[in-house]
Amino acid sequence: MQITRKLVIGVGTAVVLGTGAGVAAAAGGSDQSEGPDVAITGDALQKASDAALAETGGGKVTGTEVGDEESYYEVEVTRADGSQVDVQLDEGFAVVGSKADSQTSGEGAG
Repeated sequence: MQITRKLVIGVGTAVVLGTGAGVAAAAGGSDQSEGPDVAITGDALQKASDAALAETGGGKVTGTEVGDEESYYEVEVTRADGSQVDVQLDEGFAVVGSKADSQTSGEGAG
């Protein structure tokens, strides 16, 4: 009776510990995933949008992200011709880089 009880407690503990490790791994506790994108909100959205549009010379903000892998903020701008530019900003909303998306490189084909 005593051995069976210890066995049940030991197995139960192992299951709980194993489940906790699985949850930690699924939650992104390693470098396997970046997690969901988080959009810029509030006053920061207006400041980031203004900085990005100034960098691109206009267009429409079509996406934003806080904590981008390349900078603190990323703002995607779509220009009137349909081309897209990703503008990288630091925490003070200063432009630290920009990159045109390569999807629009097929201009003139036809």
